[in-house]
Amino acid sequence: MSKEEINGFLVDKFNQHGLKDGASQGICPLCSPDRKPSNKKAQCASYDWERGLGTCHNCDTTFQLHTYQRKGASERVYTRPTTPEQFNDVSTNVETWFGTRGITKQTLQDLQVTEGPEFMPQTGKTENAIQFNYFMGDQLINIKYRDGRKNFKLYKGAEKVFYNINSVVGYDWCVVVEGEMDVLALHEAGIKNAISVPNGATLNTNNLDYLDNCIDYLDDKTKIILAVDADAAGQALRAEFIRRLGAEVCYLVDFNGQKDANEYLIENGAEKLRNAIHTSSQVPLEGVTTLYDIHDEVKEFVTNGFKPGFQIGLKNFDNIFSTYTGQFITVTGIPSSGKSDFVDQMVVGYNNKYGWKTAFASPENQPTYLHAHKLMRKTWQDMPSVADIGSDKWLEVTQRVNDNYFFIDMERYTLESVLKKGAELVKRKGIKCLVIDPYNKVRDTNAVSDDVNRYTMDYLAKIETFAKKYDVLVFIVAHPTKMYKGNDGKIEEPTMYNIKGGGEWYDASYHGLLVHRDYEAKTTKVKVLKVKFQNLGENGAEAHFTWEPKSGSFIPNEPITAEVDGLPWE
Repeated sequence: MSKEEINGFLVDKFNQHGLKDGASQGICPLCSPDRKPSNKKAQCASYDWERGLGTCHNCDTTFQLHTYQRKGASERVYTRPTTPEQFNDVSTNVETWFGTRGITKQTLQDLQVTEGPEFMPQTGKTENAIQFNYFMGDQLINIKYRDGRKNFKLYKGAEKVFYNINSVVGYDWCVVVEGEMDVLALHEAGIKNAISVPNGATLNTNNLDYLDNCIDYLDDKTKIILAVDADAAGQALRAEFIRRLGAEVCYLVDFNGQKDANEYLIENGAEKLRNAIHTSSQVPLEGVTTLYDIHDEVKEFVTNGFKPGFQIGLKNFDNIFSTYTGQFITVTGIPSSGKSDFVDQMVVGYNNKYGWKTAFASPENQPTYLHAHKLMRKTWQDMPSVADIGSDKWLEVTQRVNDNYFFIDMERYTLESVLKKGAELVKRKGIKCLVIDPYNKVRDTNAVSDDVNRYTMDYLAKIETFAKKYDVLVFIVAHPTKMYKGNDGKIEEPTMYNIKGGGEWYDASYHGLLVHRDYEAKTTKVKVLKVKFQNLGENGAEAHFTWEPKSGSFIPNEPITAEVDGLPWE
């Protein structure tokens, strides 16, 4: 890896935080200094030197490993503001005011918000003003001033650029907002790659000079989330961004009646703000769907509101998670945590409640007869014995498993062949679920790029296309690439970011589930890592189960007290 150029940018300062060069994990420069002495050296962060990004699994934030020189400098000559070293940190009064807006001192320091005297033309006198400093690379490009009367001005003659533009380097996605306060709000929510237009929105938004000056920073983005204000001017701005950047990369945020990100933070908190961003919806392409195409769905919504999601029949899990078809679920967890077994539990539940049929592409769930036996046990709700062979119940259960579950057996699994076989099973057998377990054993041999992020994005896009086209619910079981032990010696729970290409997994997946087994307590936890639509579940919520060995079923909150015999193969 070159230390001179990363992500197409010339490096200004390599390893700006002085971390262990080349290490894949280590301390977090954001939270480790403030942790308890015993935890200061805990390896809580992962480093991706190739992308230039770090991810902390303690404070759940990302950070830039390097600083970069400006890209795409304009040939025009602009006035440059005074360097920020001459500015003062914000006073206690100003810090308190930001606190009422949900903004902490740490965020102010991270984004180098300062304070000082400035002449404001609106009042005709020098006022004490908040200073939002605009950097590109290591250069201070512009300053936005705000006084106590909510008057604003930009530095006279300075170049117009996006606020916080440096933050998007290394990401394949970013968030665009309409004010600096919204950038601070998203920073509080752990979303560091957010940028703001410098001068708000007007109904006449055709002149986006700041976009022209920063277009090189956005050229590589595959997802640009537009979280602008909900008023007429904001919507006009949004329309122009879509026209300029292309509808195929633009996503829209619903702030549920709040004006902007900062108001949403104040009313709902950081976690819900983060969820609102991550559940953004892609801009619909014109000419694909018309109202009359979905007239029945519209009438249903007007009459009954949101359509309830499909559930598996386990009350504690149904309380926190449901889904629609035409989507896909990413299921992760450390090895031997019960991922595949819980996916089996889910598809058996869907079969019991709705009659859904399932196809499995499960290279690791072999031999096939053992997988079929697992499904038999869950359907039987017990362990069939030799004496049961040929009985009425045996015939009933084997018939049900035979008619409802299909095993895609191939010498060489590829994504193309699995999806082709899945489409055939939709036509011939009417499957409603497809399980790919694990995804790394079902390779996309037609991938156009070896880059892990591009590969992942394309892989999941093909899954999404299949799910939507055939109205199928797809399960993707994905192992984490690395596992870390906590101070207690136990392996920490992975997140979707621990999967190879983690950022794309979280961004693209409709839903994410963690299955984690506590061997000491003999319990299994299923945690909702993501739901695309808030009416379908609760991010971060957990359901706890005891695994019953004879049936292979997950029993909600009911520990097994009776002694059980060993399984026949044990």
